[in-house]
Amino acid sequence: MTSRPRDEAGQTTILIVGLAMVLLMAVVMVVDASAAYLRRQGLDNLADGAALAGADAGASGEDVYTEGVDPERLRLFADQARAGVADYLARSDARGRFPGLRWTVSVDAARRTVTVTVRAPLDLPLTIPGSPAHPVIGASGSAVVSPER
Repeated sequence: MTSRPRDEAGQTTILIVGLAMVLLMAVVMVVDASAAYLRRQGLDNLADGAALAGADAGASGEDVYTEGVDPERLRLFADQARAGVADYLARSDARGRFPGLRWTVSVDAARRTVTVTVRAPLDLPLTIPGSPAHPVIGASGSAVVSPER
């Protein structure tokens, strides 16, 4: 009867533990990536809605009612657009749904475009040692004020 050499004993255990660690890290990455994707989708929807609300508010100045909506005369008012974005974000409880939310509004009056960029930190469900604990996810949306004839 022959016996196995002692120097190979326990090698299978090390391989199984190593494989289990790799699989666990893969599961953590998939869960965290899914959470980040879902957060970005929510922020995309929020940014699009805020941009539409800002464009609507910015183009509804008095001249729309007194002078009509002739494309050459239609103006986009930056202050009203920013106020429309802030009002939309307050009405939609954006800070409650996305704690730590920050946003910027860019208004290009010449092109009649409102662009809203939103950013919010994400508490990852699982973390790998060495990875950021609170990554920041961002999205942007824009709307153009363009009357059709």
